Amino acid sequence: MLRLAGARLLDERDRLAVRAMLTADPVASCMVASRIENLGMDPWRLGGELWGCEPRGLRAGRLDSLCFAGSNLIPLQGNRSALRAFADRALRRRRVCSSVVGPAEQVMGLWSELELDWGPAREVRDDQPLMSTGKVSDVPPDPLVRPVRPDELDRYLPAAIAMFIEEVGVDPRAGDGGASYRARVAELIAAGRAFARFESGEVVFKAEIGALSSAVGQIQGVWVHPDRRGHGLGSTGTAAVVDRLVRGLGRTASLYVNAYNVVAQSAYKRIGFTRVGQYATVLF
Repeated sequence: MLRLAGARLLDERDRLAVRAMLTADPVASCMVASRIENLGMDPWRLGGELWGCEPRGLRAGRLDSLCFAGSNLIPLQGNRSALRAFADRALRRRRVCSSVVGPAEQVMGLWSELELDWGPAREVRDDQPLMSTGKVSDVPPDPLVRPVRPDELDRYLPAAIAMFIEEVGVDPRAGDGGASYRARVAELIAAGRAFARFESGEVVFKAEIGALSSAVGQIQGVWVHPDRRGHGLGSTGTAAVVDRLVRGLGRTASLYVNAYNVVAQSAYKRIGFTRVGQYATVLF
């Protein structure tokens, strides 16, 4: 297939153009915005590259598409020509990302360009409602949900691993014995972005703020111990994290959920979340 040129590696000289694209949809772009705000745009510090395309006929400095390529491939915006250009850059190297994730139209469009070379995927989740709320929860927050302390890592980690296996379908300890996953969880705890309710030293509810930009916090890893499900811990626990984001940090709270998980969607709606878009994820 003939590929259309245009995608290039972005750097600090493109910061204003990138910022304009990210602020246009702060909820959908939270994962990328949080990294850039905290780490800058140097690929070594960012843990990946930013790719962009410039509108045809316009001078450099303006972008009409954006993609982050790191441990996840995140196409945030782009027409068909841009997605072809992003696919061209991605196919020049060995695949290192564990997923393609982001706005559904961009993800599925990019995947159609990559599937012949990168497929088959382990799973394609093409309908994941993106939800957000900017107000304090309508559900009373669980007062026992609190930030996890660094010294509680070993008690928190089994719940995080159980959630990951249940949600993603693979064991995060595979490959390196869990060292990298443990480091990531420890990083979230150190940043005050891992929350749990402990009972008799055991986690019965957990959730994390996986990405935190200047405007939005994206909640991830919501999990309730199997023995405690059906008692409302998921709703009140998530409400506590929403309260921390909205009231405590002045952010909009967001998350995305699989369309088939109607129970979770109902709980999030009771909390106050409304659907603002659609995500998709291609898992390898």
